[in-house]
Amino acid sequence: MNMKGKEILGKGRTRSDTTPLLGKHKQQHQQPHPKNRFHSSPSACSHSISSPLFLEMAAAISSASSSPTSHCNVFLGVDVGTGSARAGLFDEEGKLLGSASSPIQIWKEGDCIEQSSTDIWHAVCSAVKAACSLAKIDGEQVKGIGFAATCSLVAVDADGSPVTVSWSGDSRRNIIVWMDHRAVKQAEKINSRNSPVLQYCGGSVSPEMEPPKLLWVKENLQESWSMVFRWMDLSDWLSYRATGDGTRSLCTTVCKWTYLGHAHMQHINEKDSRDMEACGWDDDFWEEIGLGDLVEGHHAKIGRSVAFPGHALGSGLTPTAAKELGLVAGTPVGTSLIDAHAGGVGVMESLPEKENDNEAICHRMVLVCGTSTCHMAVSRDKLFIPGVWGPFWSAMIPEYWLTEGGQSATGALLDYIIESHVASPRLANHAASQKTSLFHLLNNILESMMRELQCPFIAALTEDTHVLPDFHGNRSPIADPKAKGVVFGLTLNPSEQQLARLYLAAVQAIAYGTRHIVEHYNANGHKIDTLLACGGLSKNALFIQEHADIIGCPIILPRESESVLLGAAILGAVAAKKYTCLSEAMKALNAAGQVIHPSTDSRVKKYHDAKYCIFRELYQQQLSQRSIMAQALA
Repeated sequence: MNMKGKEILGKGRTRSDTTPLLGKHKQQHQQPHPKNRFHSSPSACSHSISSPLFLEMAAAISSASSSPTSHCNVFLGVDVGTGSARAGLFDEEGKLLGSASSPIQIWKEGDCIEQSSTDIWHAVCSAVKAACSLAKIDGEQVKGIGFAATCSLVAVDADGSPVTVSWSGDSRRNIIVWMDHRAVKQAEKINSRNSPVLQYCGGSVSPEMEPPKLLWVKENLQESWSMVFRWMDLSDWLSYRATGDGTRSLCTTVCKWTYLGHAHMQHINEKDSRDMEACGWDDDFWEEIGLGDLVEGHHAKIGRSVAFPGHALGSGLTPTAAKELGLVAGTPVGTSLIDAHAGGVGVMESLPEKENDNEAICHRMVLVCGTSTCHMAVSRDKLFIPGVWGPFWSAMIPEYWLTEGGQSATGALLDYIIESHVASPRLANHAASQKTSLFHLLNNILESMMRELQCPFIAALTEDTHVLPDFHGNRSPIADPKAKGVVFGLTLNPSEQQLARLYLAAVQAIAYGTRHIVEHYNANGHKIDTLLACGGLSKNALFIQEHADIIGCPIILPRESESVLLGAAILGAVAAKKYTCLSEAMKALNAAGQVIHPSTDSRVKKYHDAKYCIFRELYQQQLSQRSIMAQALA
């Protein structure tokens, strides 16, 4: 992500991140999909994603056309991403009644990327009030609330006040953002210990996870380290701020803190979920990496109790939080999810035809596409896959093992590719004058180029342009944070057409990366044959079609494009006891929209197979070059 200056308004959505890298955008609503399986309509590729690059980051508000005032049971989902806090209201059928967005602040200085929990809470309150106003929903109609957020690290003292995690000493800057890479050396140090917990992280922790970041703070900001009373994942902090209950989610602790969720396998009753004493911490791990003080007080600073996603926390909204949000005190609040995992909950059951086979869900992969992309798949058995996070027990869907692949920069990569090109300002002006998005304009330019150059298909425009998308390292399946991006085939051509060609090559590179992940999953025990996509990039027709063609799988788009918000709202519905469990709520509230099929043109497959070989070679060449230079500097 290209963030100019030390203090800017966030323009992107995240990891972990899942929604369009947007400023102001209009909600898209789709009609319920026909019942025939994997049917696609002529309009299946009609979506376009609004440009994140040149739109003002102001509150983005949308609402359904029909009045929702008659709805008695409404569920609220809140999603805090890298650049905005968003709120969405859903009815009992999982249909979006209205949503609103409010920007949040972000600071970037080198590898250090920080945010403010105070600023984020104010943005959450603003978005919730705006969403309720637009949807004409009053607080009493909201029966349950769920929070989702990036896997960013929050530091607060005993009073709940922010503690700085910044070299600047600015107390506002108390969040280390998920994509912050300051802790690369600390991650290497932790991985050198070969602790048994690492086998549940794909064999190594990433600098994007919490233990390396915690170790960095202890080694570099000792005063802050001594002041912190609670270290929390952002989504857990949001539910804590709303309820006063410090119970952590199995999702956050298992996926980002090395907590072993399967320690609870013998005393789980999903239908009567309760706070569980945290018995999944590996104390030896914390001791051997130099963070043994986090074990003190029964792990008080990192979590003494955990619960399944959707478990009702405390007594619901506190009076203070209810007043700030414009809601009713005591409204049930569910244990949170990381935003990508909320996207999984909001889309995993979005099939044209519902399947009663509990094993069928194990053949699906959810792509949560935003600033980065997460690749979520579940299984009944635990599958250890090198370079892939997990297996995480009950981290997304209770009693299923989750494996989580990812690409650290997808939407952020497209932003960077476009913004850094000389034709970008001209193209932005054209998009503004035509009142369309930048991506929509680029897609149209590619269509025109295909006709003018008489290309057999649009993908062939990148015959001489190849991209390795690891501009922010490789999260999966290589797990190399030192990997670098590659662009092969640059010329001096400054035209908008050349920018469009480079943009297409980057889109294809992202899809080749996903193909690499899918193949790696299936080579290690999964049987993925269907993809479901959500998040901002899923609204880009070209992006989705290239993924379908390159991976060779149908891609299902959900009826409601705001899948992360829906997943968060489902947590609230479960907390309110409207459904007996998370799985039941997902089946009731998920619904399919359109289905995008791979091209049937054999030439397209042959072309992408050839480019995929080059894609794989680019990284191997990088390793060779890295070795040569290391020897030269030895």
